[in-house]
Amino acid sequence: MRVGYVSPDFCHHACAHFIEPLLRGHDRGAVEVLCYATERRRDGMTLRMEALADGWRSLADLDDAAAAALVERDRVDLLIDLAGHTAGGRPLLFARRPAPVQVTWLGYPDTTGMPAVDCRLTDAVADTPGESDGWHAERLVRLPRGFLAFQPPADAGPVADLPALANGFVTFGSFNSLAKMTPEVVRVWSALLARVPSARLLLKSPGFEDSAVRNAVHRDFARRGARPERIELLMPTESVADHLRAYGRLDVALDPFPYNGTTTTCEALWMGVPVVTLAGRHHVARVGASLLAGCGLDELIGRDEAGYVEAAAALAGDLVRLSGLRRGMRTRLESSALLDHHGFARSVEEAYRAMWRGWTSGGRA
Repeated sequence: MRVGYVSPDFCHHACAHFIEPLLRGHDRGAVEVLCYATERRRDGMTLRMEALADGWRSLADLDDAAAAALVERDRVDLLIDLAGHTAGGRPLLFARRPAPVQVTWLGYPDTTGMPAVDCRLTDAVADTPGESDGWHAERLVRLPRGFLAFQPPADAGPVADLPALANGFVTFGSFNSLAKMTPEVVRVWSALLARVPSARLLLKSPGFEDSAVRNAVHRDFARRGARPERIELLMPTESVADHLRAYGRLDVALDPFPYNGTTTTCEALWMGVPVVTLAGRHHVARVGASLLAGCGLDELIGRDEAGYVEAAAALAGDLVRLSGLRRGMRTRLESSALLDHHGFARSVEEAYRAMWRGWTSGGRA
């Protein structure tokens, strides 16, 4: 099969941590990989992924018609969208249907709404069978062991000791975008702080450089009874290594909702920090559940707000369990589906073959 991947994120970007494992894991006896970069940005991660591709094309200077003609000349069998309606995505390229089978995955956590896109890769936790199928223009293809594989950052240092042992209190935290910190999140996190009166909350996000933003966040929590001295706000760090090192200050990571983290969740787990998530109805609210289920951490998935608070509070009240989770987290991940890059690639390839068979038999991919 000749498979083309279309993305603006073949570079140091959150999505690249999930693209690279698939490119690396593909069986080159079964799949020929072409990458179509929609942006000009290049860095060390670009060079790694370019080395993994059988062909590399830039679409940055091509309009959609010219890009579609290039894909057609390359005789691509399956064209995979990795960005959807996000910055750098090329949905109008897919609207021209330059490949027989077209698929969306990873970068846009919802339907493209485009009949020209045949399938969307997901799993049965992120998109539960039944109601979610009717929300998509694409046919949902659920991979058996999760819809993501993760490449841990090369510059991640060792897992730090549990900070609560030295601090004498548990630190909850989240390094997700400030945009995900909805009023509901503030309310529930404030309730958790009330439930664990000695705990602190550490938040890290772009935007905290602005004192007005910091003051607004503190006011939001204060209105819910969480005093400013219990909440520390960190500004972005200069390097990835410094960012990852900051996870050493967290005992328990809190996944925001209804828009869960993805890269932040994987980073936290790799740095030894258990993550508590709240499983909602839609894909964006179930990615955390998918990731945790794939690592055997189902007990950290809250089914409602009360369960979310209970799971986080229970961890805070059991430092022996927290220490054990921290020490064993990397081994847990290394033996999980999340880091089984070759196994993930095999499942994707089998899905591609089934789509291709569906198309060649005259039905829908």
